[in-house]
Amino acid sequence: MLYRSRRLEALFGGPLGSVSYAELAALVHNPEAAEAEDLDYKREVRADDDKKKEEFAKDLAAFANHIGGVLIVGMTEARGVPSKVMDTDVSDQLRRHLQQVAAASTAPPVRFDMRAVPNPDPEAGGRGLLLIAVPRSPHGPHAVTAPPTTPTQKALRYPRRAASKTDWLSETDVATAYQRRFAAGADRSTRLDAVERELLSALPPNGYPHLIVTLTPEISGEMMMNSDSFDRYRAELQSVSLLIQEEDAFTTIRVGSRRLIATDGHRDGWSHHCHCELHRDGSGTFAQRVPLRVMDIDYERFTWLPPDLLVWLLMSALNILALHARDRTGASGTALIRAVLVQSPARPDDRGIRASPFPLIVDYGVDEVPLSTQSCTYADGEAVAPLDDLATEGPALVQATSRLADEIVQAFGIAEAPPITPAGELRQAGWGIPLRRAMTEWARAHDINVVSA
Repeated sequence: MLYRSRRLEALFGGPLGSVSYAELAALVHNPEAAEAEDLDYKREVRADDDKKKEEFAKDLAAFANHIGGVLIVGMTEARGVPSKVMDTDVSDQLRRHLQQVAAASTAPPVRFDMRAVPNPDPEAGGRGLLLIAVPRSPHGPHAVTAPPTTPTQKALRYPRRAASKTDWLSETDVATAYQRRFAAGADRSTRLDAVERELLSALPPNGYPHLIVTLTPEISGEMMMNSDSFDRYRAELQSVSLLIQEEDAFTTIRVGSRRLIATDGHRDGWSHHCHCELHRDGSGTFAQRVPLRVMDIDYERFTWLPPDLLVWLLMSALNILALHARDRTGASGTALIRAVLVQSPARPDDRGIRASPFPLIVDYGVDEVPLSTQSCTYADGEAVAPLDDLATEGPALVQATSRLADEIVQAFGIAEAPPITPAGELRQAGWGIPLRRAMTEWARAHDINVVSA
């Protein structure tokens, strides 16, 4: 789900995406489960007239304009403490209706998740509890645009969660929220630039191309750093596979300035050298030397890079950086991500290395089929994606990778990266023989649709 909360997951007994009906029912009469700035209860949500549409839109926008939260539908409360389970409609029809109401009644539309948790009792008739999870939004302030139900109300109303209630933002509050939205976007871009620049300066000047992936979370975290935590981080990172479906891992982990620095132990000149910097606030950057392939045509030597290799490296790096941000630092919300394919400058006295531009082609293991219409020494892509999506191996990770990969390959004259689709699917024909079988197995194991072409 889009929204992650350690507090609520500890309270519920598990992640929002897997918490059971029994675990939610156990919240009844628990004073620690009282309504709060991130938790609310409703007996039912119908949204079938103007007043109910306004109320539903208000609940969503209030969470989105604050720190995010969860609405549990199908449970009553007494003085804020859940008092009784009152199973509600959890049908697909109701959820589709609520999605439509939210889209039409909030501006910009609030993004949220819904999960039906049916009562397992066969006599419950398919009714149960409905979880509505709303993450803190980087696009706020969100307004309620449902028709006003009183003559004194404005056409646009901006709610915000305050403790267990809802406040309405004043015009000054709204103006300040807009200013903070733009400032936060600028600050995040500045932070990403700084993190990326620090790693670029550490690249070995050998003329080899590197794929550099950088991530900055919307809501930063805080990584504890002491002797005990470092030992734990080192053990974690040494057990992490650098690449999806591969066993290679980080071997050298050390402490840097407000960061962890992890490498694979290979020297700079080795074909698979990688360097990863994981910052205390959840930002991170990952540089992987791209192992180019070489072929001679009419006595001229060409270097080239298959797009499936590019996609594989990119998707693996995004996942590692997001896992650090979410699980090691507690960062949340969306993440600004950037991928850069660049050649580091060659040493003036290093005559054995050619810093020549490289094209992209497809390698089917037997024939090389050129795709590029031009070559270049720099290409990049940038996107924003929910941090939790990037930390989870699944279709959403593939979608985000597709966005970045498409922008990179377009610099070489290719419309889109052949191995994956913008819909989060894996194109089997876009993978060369060395990776095709392993990536197909990975996709099917993680509910990623596999298409032949």
